[in-house]
Amino acid sequence: MRLFDPHIHMTSRTTDDYEAMYAAGVRAVVEPAFWLGQPRTSPASFTDYFDSLLGWEPFRAAQYGIAHHCTLALNPKEANDPRCTPVLDLLPRYLVKDNVVAVGEIGYDSMTPAEDTALAAQLQLAADHGLPALVHTPHRDKLAGLRRTLDVVRESALPMDHVLVDHLNETTVKEAKDSGCWLGFSVYPDTKMDEERMVAILRSHGPERVLVNSAADWGRSDPLKTRKVADLMLAEGFTEDDVDRVLWRNPVAFYGLSGRLTLDAPVPEATHEGNSIQRGVPKDEPPRTAGAATAEA
Repeated sequence: MRLFDPHIHMTSRTTDDYEAMYAAGVRAVVEPAFWLGQPRTSPASFTDYFDSLLGWEPFRAAQYGIAHHCTLALNPKEANDPRCTPVLDLLPRYLVKDNVVAVGEIGYDSMTPAEDTALAAQLQLAADHGLPALVHTPHRDKLAGLRRTLDVVRESALPMDHVLVDHLNETTVKEAKDSGCWLGFSVYPDTKMDEERMVAILRSHGPERVLVNSAADWGRSDPLKTRKVADLMLAEGFTEDDVDRVLWRNPVAFYGLSGRLTLDAPVPEATHEGNSIQRGVPKDEPPRTAGAATAEA
C-alpha cells in the first residue's frame, strides 16, 4: 500500500515518526507552512522557517525514504499581525523554488479584514506563479467560513479546480464539492474528523477530488491517520483501487498541477549544512580515537 499525506507538519514531529510512517506505507508528504504556537516577531523568522522547509525537512525525510515537498504562505492566524504581513513581499522569491508545490496554508482563522487581504493577495500570487493553492477553512463557523472563502476564490484569477479547501467536515463537504474545488479532510484523534466519519463521507460523496491528511503537528495528533483511514476503508468494503485513489492518486493529481511534484525520495545525503542528525557514534561503529576530528560534538 502506498500512501501520500498531503498535509502534515513534520517540523513538529520526530525522526521516529518518519520511520513509523514509512513502515505504514507513507512514501510522500506535503508540509504546509503554518504558525508555530509562539508568535513570530518579524519576517526574518519566516525566512529561516521557509529555508528549513526547503532544506532540512526534505533531508530528514529522505533518510527514511519519503519524498518531501512544501507549500509556503503567510498563514491566516499571523495575517492579523502587522509584524508578519511583510512576508507577502518576501514570498515571490520563495514561490519559484522547485520543492514548492502550492501556496498555502492561506484562508481564514477569525475571518477578519486583514485575512481577507492576505487571502486575496496570495491567491493572486498562486495564479502569477502557476501554482495551486491550499486553503485553510476556519475551525469556528465553518460553513460561513467556507462560503466566504469560496466567494474570494471566485473573484480571484485562480481557477476553482486549482484550489484545495481543507479541514472540511459534514457541514461543508457538499458546498465545497459543488464549487469544483478539491476537498481536504484532516483526521485527528479527538477533534476534526475521525476514521469512521471520513469513511462515511466517502460512502456518501464518493472519492472524486478527495484528499485525506493527518495534519499532524505539535498538538495531540497522529501521523499514521492516513494508514488508519486506508485500513478502515478496506474493512468497510472499499476496494484497493479506491484506497489508492484517495490516498495516493488524488494528492498526486492536485499537487501535480504545480509541475514540480517528484515522487521518488532523493538519495539521502550524508549531512545537511554539516548536520547528520546522528548524535554520538552508532553502536556498530568502533569508538573514535582521542583527538579524532568530528563534525558533531
